Amino acid sequence: MSATPRPAPSAPRPYHFPRFERGTVEGGLGLVVAPMPALPIVSVLLVADAGAMTEPAGQDGCAHLAARALLEGTARRSATELTERLEQLGAAAAADADWDAAMAGVTVLRPRLEEALGLLAEVAMTPAYPEREVERLRAERLADILQLRSEPRALADELFARAVYAPASRYAHPDHGSQASVARIGREALAAFHAARFHPATSTLVLAGDVTPDEARRIVSRAFAGWDGGGAPAPALVDAPARTTRALHLLDRAGAPQSELRLGHVGLPRAHPDHFPVTLMNAILGGLFSSRINLNLRERHAYTYGAHSAFDWRRGAGPFVVSTAVQSEVTAAAAREVLAEIDAIRERPVAGDELALAASYLAGVFPIRYETTEAVARALAAMTVYDLPADHFDRYRDRVRAVTVQDVQQAAERHLHPERMQMAIVGDAASIRAPVEALGFGPLIAYGADGAPAAP
Repeated sequence: MSATPRPAPSAPRPYHFPRFERGTVEGGLGLVVAPMPALPIVSVLLVADAGAMTEPAGQDGCAHLAARALLEGTARRSATELTERLEQLGAAAAADADWDAAMAGVTVLRPRLEEALGLLAEVAMTPAYPEREVERLRAERLADILQLRSEPRALADELFARAVYAPASRYAHPDHGSQASVARIGREALAAFHAARFHPATSTLVLAGDVTPDEARRIVSRAFAGWDGGGAPAPALVDAPARTTRALHLLDRAGAPQSELRLGHVGLPRAHPDHFPVTLMNAILGGLFSSRINLNLRERHAYTYGAHSAFDWRRGAGPFVVSTAVQSEVTAAAAREVLAEIDAIRERPVAGDELALAASYLAGVFPIRYETTEAVARALAAMTVYDLPADHFDRYRDRVRAVTVQDVQQAAERHLHPERMQMAIVGDAASIRAPVEALGFGPLIAYGADGAPAAP
């Protein structure tokens, strides 16, 4: 009996990102509202220009701790009182910071929006930073750092950042801080950081859900009344490379059965005009499960369970990095294959069906990302942080599909730089050093288990 023919796919349905309005309220606070009345839920995000890139020198990790500690009490309420009231409202609250911004938000049922928004305003405007809670958060972060330093993956990521970026760049150091920097941060530092960075003129409030722009403006104006000030200017953004020629960085982890391998260089800022060609090029190279690097290392050679590449999009030039973990004995071979795939995508045009598959996937999954109020709020927050055009989300799929084979070829030629590549490996130096040196990749810089450069 013959098999039933597979149904042919229908034409993609048009997609429209939820409509939204942008403006400001008294004091200069930005306001973005996306009405989504299907469910009686509203997600609110306060986005402040208080990411890791704005930290004072020597206070790496301050942004993360200052954001996390927002929910540990205010001038009016203790941490316990604040938590209990949020729970009574049925509100889910969270706060954190990344490289480019700090965010604090709540998701709550529409009838309780006004009170939840009042609590969020209280948190943003008058955090208490209680000594006891700050000490607890700092201790938790120090414990996390100790745990991460025992994991080869985290060690490789840290080694790679140091290898790629100049020491003066904040990108050369962990975004949540090091053991030494976090240990120095106390309550006074968090309060000073908040006073310098959390201001309405450099912040935006995003609301997505069952609320109209007029309702949002009225509620927000009342909740944030009296908040004023412009804040201090952000430090200069430094994303300079550590070097412009190849080097091999090897951190010894004696007896490790696997090697964590990183290859890459300084990449591009999010605002770069080649964002879409580069996104498609990277998807083909290593961004998707069906990408060249993954199929090569996983399917063809069985070196790894998975390998991928990425451009880490930030305000500054974030890194381009290929990441994988392989058995020690194939470390050099895996690195050779990655370099060959990078050379290949720069030297020869990709196949039309290869590009079509990547574009179809990226365009197809795009609407699925924005099915909840929280996801829409976070998308609008990203639009604000990276100053994306208002039609970015509506045009995304068309711009992905518009990328041509020639665009991909030019993106690879312009933005992949084998001559600047840094290779960072965490593994058993005794077994992998000779094979990786034989690659002739570049001068070897050895590091001890503590991450410090080893003696020559």
